[in-house]
Amino acid sequence: MRLRSPRWLNNTIGVLILITVAELIGRTGIAGRSWPPLTDVVGYLAEPVAQATVLRALTATAASAGWGLVLGIVFAAIAALLANFIPVLRPGLDRLASVLNAVPLIALAPLLITTVGRESTPAVVAALGVGFVMFVAFTAGLAGASATHQDVFSVFGSARSTTLLRLQIPVSLPTVFDGLALAAPTAILGATIGEWFGAPRGLGVLIVSAMQNYQVLLLWAAALTAALLSLAAYLIAVRLQSGAVRRFT
Repeated sequence: MRLRSPRWLNNTIGVLILITVAELIGRTGIAGRSWPPLTDVVGYLAEPVAQATVLRALTATAASAGWGLVLGIVFAAIAALLANFIPVLRPGLDRLASVLNAVPLIALAPLLITTVGRESTPAVVAALGVGFVMFVAFTAGLAGASATHQDVFSVFGSARSTTLLRLQIPVSLPTVFDGLALAAPTAILGATIGEWFGAPRGLGVLIVSAMQNYQVLLLWAAALTAALLSLAAYLIAVRLQSGAVRRFT
């Protein structure tokens, strides 16, 4: 009988391999001076001045990503409910979501800066990415209720709102939280990219500034912080998703 390794052990081994490879590339200089050893980056982050700089940027990015996540979820939920109650709107909303997701951010940046301002642009960019993922999750989840269960509600004369609250929403929650697990890191990425277009602060601003001034350690420190923030957001969403699956399936 073949024994399977625990999942946490496989994850730990994968992370250790990744860290070791990154360290070796930096130590050997294979990728040039622009790829420092990971230990040097961690050592740089241990300095008080670097910590203060990165922490200020982290706080700004997390705030923008949080607002973007909330806005994206709210607008996606409204659009999905409209598609559910007014089926004739569903094709148009699907196409609108696809078009907004397909438009390059570099094309939207000037429009967003002139309409919502530089400070709000990161949150709006994050909301656009989150909105598409969550719209797909909401619409798929609401459509997940079986025809048999819907027929039972119809036979008992339930209103559409009752069917939505008592059947469709509970059934959709595992799918919605699946979408949230993808949307949470997307919000971090969107906020970071949105900060490239002239935001006053944030990890994206720090990354651009470090590139322009060839501050390699600062660049990697900001990128590593953004990656860890995305990982933390993903892990939190996965925990919520696991609870939803246990409760509603």
